[in-house]
Amino acid sequence: QVQLVESGGGLEQAGGSLRLSCAASGRAFSTYIMGWFRQAPGKEREFVAAINWSGAITNYADSVKGRFTISRDNAKNTVYLQMNTLKPEDTAVYYCAANNYGLISIRVSDYVYWGQGTQVTVSS
Repeated sequence: QVQLVESGGGLEQAGGSLRLSCAASGRAFSTYIMGWFRQAPGKEREFVAAINWSGAITNYADSVKGRFTISRDNAKNTVYLQMNTLKPEDTAVYYCAANNYGLISIRVSDYVYWGQGTQVTVSS
């Protein structure tokens, strides 16, 4: 069982930056694939980024590639999402998620554990 708590969301102007954190409690955090997803009002939850257990392998949605960076610190049981050059279309609730299938996935259904989400609002 893994509990996930996101933080770091807020209101930012277009072109600005935010860093989201996701603190995990529970066992074997370092063995989990970690992902970030987001959900805007009236839209389905979508993949943003994912990282493997060691941090050596990452995957990004095309819409954030080159602007967002996912990383993890297994000693702190924490995964991060650095978001630069923010755009109004990045406005959403951002969710941290964990899967123990061993493979990076972009599918919501492959992630077993979810945080409660943190709101990110980007003004134009």
